Formats: sequence, C-alpha cells, structure tokens
Amino acid sequence: MKFIHLSDLHIGKRVNEFSMLEDQRYILSQIYGIIDSIQPDGVIVAGDVYDKTTPSEDAVQLLNEFVCTLAEKQVNTYIISGNHDSARRLAFASRLIGKSGIHISPAYNGQPVKHTLTDSHGPVNIYMLPFVKPAHVRRFYPEADIAGYTDAVQVAVDNMGVDTSERNIIITHQFVTGADRSESEELSVGGTDNVDVSVFDCFDYVALGHIHGPQKMGRDTVRYCGTPLKYSFSEAGHTKSVTIVEMGEKGDVKITAQPLVPLHDMRIVKGTYNEITHRANYEKTNTDDYIQVILTDEDDIPDAISRLRVIYPNIMQLKYDNMRTRTHRETGGATDVESKSPLQLFSEFFESQNNRPMSDRQQRFVRQLIEKIWED
Repeated sequence: MKFIHLSDLHIGKRVNEFSMLEDQRYILSQIYGIIDSIQPDGVIVAGDVYDKTTPSEDAVQLLNEFVCTLAEKQVNTYIISGNHDSARRLAFASRLIGKSGIHISPAYNGQPVKHTLTDSHGPVNIYMLPFVKPAHVRRFYPEADIAGYTDAVQVAVDNMGVDTSERNIIITHQFVTGADRSESEELSVGGTDNVDVSVFDCFDYVALGHIHGPQKMGRDTVRYCGTPLKYSFSEAGHTKSVTIVEMGEKGDVKITAQPLVPLHDMRIVKGTYNEITHRANYEKTNTDDYIQVILTDEDDIPDAISRLRVIYPNIMQLKYDNMRTRTHRETGGATDVESKSPLQLFSEFFESQNNRPMSDRQQRFVRQLIEKIWED
C-alpha cells in the first residue's frame, strides 16, 4: 500500500512581501503528476494547510482546486490542521466532502478519528490527530495528569485504542524533540511545545508536519516530509520533495523521496557589489530566482537593492556582512531563548530590572501565570 506524505503547504504565504501563490500552484501541479505516476492509495497532508487561520480568498480558492483535483483523481486524502490553521474552519463541510474521499479531521474533541484501508496484508489504520495543546486534551480528560505537550499527546494516543497487531499510521502536527528547525517556523520560548518521540511507539509510520526540513526522528518511520517549497533563506540548501511511503506486511515499510523543482528557487548571493554584478554577467544561473544578496563592502552602496534588481528582479533581501555588522552581532548579547524556559527568562529579566532575584512566592505566582497564559 502506497502513500504520499505532504505537509506545511502554507497556502497563501507571503515571503518578504512576495506572494507565493503562483509558486504554490506550480508545485501542486508537480504533485499531481507524481500522484498520476505512482498511483498511491492515499495522500497525507500533515497540517499547516493554510498560512493563516483566516486565509485570503485566493488561498481558499487554491485549496479548493487542490482538493477538487484529488477528488477527481479518486485518491483517498487525509488532511489535518496545524498550528497555522483554524481547525474548525478547515473542517467545514468535512462530512460531506468525505464522501468524495477527502477526509479532513475535525477539531480535537477527545474522540479518535480513524480510517481504514485494506490490501492483501490486511488493514492499515490511519489515525488523524490535529495540532493540540495541553489545554485541548485536558478539556476532555480532566482526570489525566497532563503537565506538558508530551503528556497531552500521550493521553490522546492512549485513548485511540490502537491495535498493535495491525499496521497503523498516525498523522499529526507537533514539534518532536530534537528536530532541526528553519527560520520560517514559529519558535516556542523554552521549547515548551516539545513532544518526546516515544509517544508514537505503537505506530508503524508517523507522518509528521510542522518542521520545514525533511528529516527522520529517531527511527526511519517517524518522519517530517518538509515543505514542498522553500519559505526562508535558511532553507536555501534544502532539496524539497514529497515522501513516498510503501507498506508491505507488518514491519515492512519502505520510504523514498521524490524531488520537487520550484518555479523560482531560493538562493543566497554573496560578495562585494562589483563582484556580484561582474559574476552575474558570466554565470549561467536563473536570475528569476528569489535572491538574498549579502554585500561584503565595508561602505554601504547607495540604492544597492534597486540597482541589483536590474540583474535579479526577485531580490527579497539585502544584507551586509562586514566589519561593522560583525561587530554589532558580537556585542548584541542575543539570548538563546529556545534553551531557557519562560520562567528562567522572566527571572533574568526581573533580576536585571530590580537588582535582586525573585522570591519563592513571586516565582510560584509567575509560574502559575505563565501556565495559564500558555494554555489560553
């Protein structure tokens, strides 16, 4: 049984004020071609279908084209919401749409959402778990001890009634501890949204969404497929792809990647102004790519971005890397916020403002306040 694993389409996204809709329509057409070529039994979309909880009219239209095309191809499709989506908006009319083979998970309600396909080796159960926070799960299981995201996902999984003698897939959208992030993802202060990979031990394949770079988490069958397009210059070196999952008998899972070629690549061009302009006259590169220019001139070049757009019309960013900017970075004192908890960060801020540490009573109050704000 074959599946195509997609995630993080971010339909409607703008990158440095450039609309990506044309690029997204182009890459979806490539995905249609891959579907036609391999004839999968199912297409998985693991969250962040839209880029905003209230998507634009154009974004809604493109998703409509996507799901209608998949319905016409008669391929079962399984879509969950991510942290960028409104679960309730995305699931509008899902029961009606499901009759066309397009299965959209409802907002989390404490009940397992399972679809089953069957082949010569027996059933494959597909569980759909949209992005959840501890408060979402605690609402339906108030007696459970849920202190963080790992506990929340564990409770949700424990109440699915998974039969481990059968083949099982889970589609979910969470940050698994240890994943390599990109700049285009939302960061959580202190890593409070981390989920331990062990909560997925009962599944034969874990189709993850949320992280934009393709990667495995612990074992080969726990995977982020990554975005189909590059959404930040930290992803310039990525090779974007769709993940193809082939399931044989229980324990036999083969995973391959099918590369995607974008309408516009995302590249970084670095050097002095004269080097870049001279190089562009001789290099045979696609000047229509999305470009980040890093100038190494010690003095600012007047109107540099307008002058360089004559060569590279799709410049998204212009930065300088010279003695002045390096000195600023070295003395900026930036804090690695991801490595510290919200309480640690607030404690440091309090001490810097008051020249004394917080008392135990103040720490307890702030901890309770942070937990309440985070759940809301």
